[in-house]
Amino acid sequence: MHIVETLPTTATLLVHMLLMFQFEGVSGFEPDFLYPLENITVPQGRDATFTCVVNNLGGYRVAWIKADTKAILAIHEHVITNNARLSVTHNDFNTWTLNIRNVKREDRGQYMCQVNTDPMKMQTAFLEVVIPPDIIYEETSGDMMVPEGGSAKLVCKARGYPKPHIVWRREDGGAIVAKSSTGRTERLTSVEGEMLTLTKVTRSEMGAYLCIAANGVPPSVSKRMMLHVHFHPLIQVPNQLVGAPVNTDVTLQCHVEASPKAINYWTRESGEMIISNDKYHMTEINNSYYSVQMKLVIRRFHKSDLGGYKCISKNSIGDAEGNIRLYEMEIQERVDAEDENMEEDVETENTEKRLYNGYQGPLTETEESSLQPNISSGSSGSTSDTVLRSASFLLVLFLLI
Repeated sequence: MHIVETLPTTATLLVHMLLMFQFEGVSGFEPDFLYPLENITVPQGRDATFTCVVNNLGGYRVAWIKADTKAILAIHEHVITNNARLSVTHNDFNTWTLNIRNVKREDRGQYMCQVNTDPMKMQTAFLEVVIPPDIIYEETSGDMMVPEGGSAKLVCKARGYPKPHIVWRREDGGAIVAKSSTGRTERLTSVEGEMLTLTKVTRSEMGAYLCIAANGVPPSVSKRMMLHVHFHPLIQVPNQLVGAPVNTDVTLQCHVEASPKAINYWTRESGEMIISNDKYHMTEINNSYYSVQMKLVIRRFHKSDLGGYKCISKNSIGDAEGNIRLYEMEIQERVDAEDENMEEDVETENTEKRLYNGYQGPLTETEESSLQPNISSGSSGSTSDTVLRSASFLLVLFLLI
């Protein structure tokens, strides 16, 4: 059974009137399709083109029909349907094309290229219209706030064709802490599904989560959702006892964790609030969504700056404080100078010992003879030694008298 036989009565008559007319003297060869009609997949809004190649057409005519609705679209080079987006062309040989501009979802379906032979010859192809994903914002979660230890459910809905696939990721690349169906805690880089459930949320899970929708039709789309985890401030002090020499700059530090954002400030132990000026310089460095490093620089440290300091943090949930005590530290150069003086004293003492390691007091005969230079051996040498010893002896006697 061919398609035209299934058309409504009026359409059938129209097709027979327009298609069954044949010229006299046509060739005895029957028309045949040179190539099959190819299926087409195009994104919504693009153009689609079907190409039908017929050999030995002779006096026969080519028609385009939308098979699922039985609607006649065009006959030979004339558009029948009332659709300005459709057009047909012929290359004056054997190729006929059906062009559909700005394709819409309703254009999806089966298309037929038909020749009015008896029985009629035809070939069909399917037009698939795909739609890129799109987030349904009215059905998708926005930014959310939960107390630490609570639960959060993030929902993401998307439309498109084929149906989009939803994946959750953290913007910073961190792990998503999720519970499996068995109740076991898992740390995952991504989670699939329209709903992301987080239980017993901790401050480390605070941050931006991305809902990514994709269906193979570019572009993929995503929505960013911020998860805020609220808790009272917590302060950690790296060094609670800090020493510094007089007339130097000294830095005090405190690490604060708080959400929502806290008000942070410094005081002396007396309760006096410290204000930034030429003496004090205060800064804050954000390490994460909830972590801040507080710094207090005391310029030209003086004895009047000795004592206790407090770093204080307050938010809508609670407050916390850290304590630091500042003391004076001797200058290292002075200690080094004292060490050098001690080394010099030791060196002097050793030198004196070397200098006085000789003979002291009046010389004796034996001592004097040991200090005399040696004379070459021989008889003259013996005589000289005797004379010298005698002279030395007389000199000692003279000194003693």
